[in-house]
Amino acid sequence: MIQYGFYFDMQRCVGCRVCQIACKGKNGLALEATLLKVRTFETGVYPAPGIYHFPVMCSHCTNPPCLPVCPVKSIRKLANGIVDIDAETCIGCRACIASCPYMTIHFIEDEKIAKKCDFCRDLIETGGNPACVDACMTRSLHWGEIGELAVRHPGAVKDIPILPSSALTNPSKLISTRKAAYMQPFVEKRV
Repeated sequence: MIQYGFYFDMQRCVGCRVCQIACKGKNGLALEATLLKVRTFETGVYPAPGIYHFPVMCSHCTNPPCLPVCPVKSIRKLANGIVDIDAETCIGCRACIASCPYMTIHFIEDEKIAKKCDFCRDLIETGGNPACVDACMTRSLHWGEIGELAVRHPGAVKDIPILPSSALTNPSKLISTRKAAYMQPFVEKRV
């Protein structure tokens, strides 16, 4: 079984949020809904402050905690590693939302169902890229088979202070960090 994943180069990201806008547009989401949210963190203290941005979307975990809690089995892990929610069978109970330690599953009020990043499955199945990857103007986001991404980016990590331990779910996301991601204290800047 292959496992698709994301690679994020924090050193290149400028926090423009074009990936977030592309995701919103591709999925036809209402103004308040989002499946990918770029978060900005200020770190450290004067005279050595820092700042970094981080796109939060489904990590298509190897051990997704959302899968076993769905009472109607609407969540499944596909052969390519994508964790998918079947919109036709989802009853909107929100159990999956409560189970996700990354807070990447969202209740879509208009549809009364849970939704999350599906890796733009329709695009990649026809040879394209996820919308966020194509939209990224600094080429900070990449996707592919997680093992191949790890070989291409040997210094990339899965754990940074703002995320739960990767030991919980084994997320399929690799990150090339910057020094600011490890500086204390840190606070999320509302943008």
